[in-house]
Amino acid sequence: MGELQDYLDGIDGPDRDAIDAIYARARNLVPEASEGRSYGMPALRYRDSPLVAVMQAKAHLGLYPFSPAVVDAVSGELDGYSFSKGTIRFSAEHPLPVDLVERIVLMRRDEIDAAKDK
Repeated sequence: MGELQDYLDGIDGPDRDAIDAIYARARNLVPEASEGRSYGMPALRYRDSPLVAVMQAKAHLGLYPFSPAVVDAVSGELDGYSFSKGTIRFSAEHPLPVDLVERIVLMRRDEIDAAKDK
């Protein structure tokens, strides 16, 4: 098993479903991504860079796109969610819209490609 699957195995219920759904969508969008760790978190990695992590916290779930520029690019669509330069907070009861998650993952992938292809 990989880092993410080990992490998911330790979570139950709606939080697990919400986290797993984001990872599944990210894997479909970026099939080359692999399981690993980034900044101490289980994450998907792409081209040896962190792509996205989703983790359970005490009072919320957090989506970490490892890019302040990506968070800033979608900040206008985050009404009703708490966010900072490195994380977007949500809950299983108030999940992030699928199309927003897709854009975040694809923006981060494109950001990594641009940096690696220089």
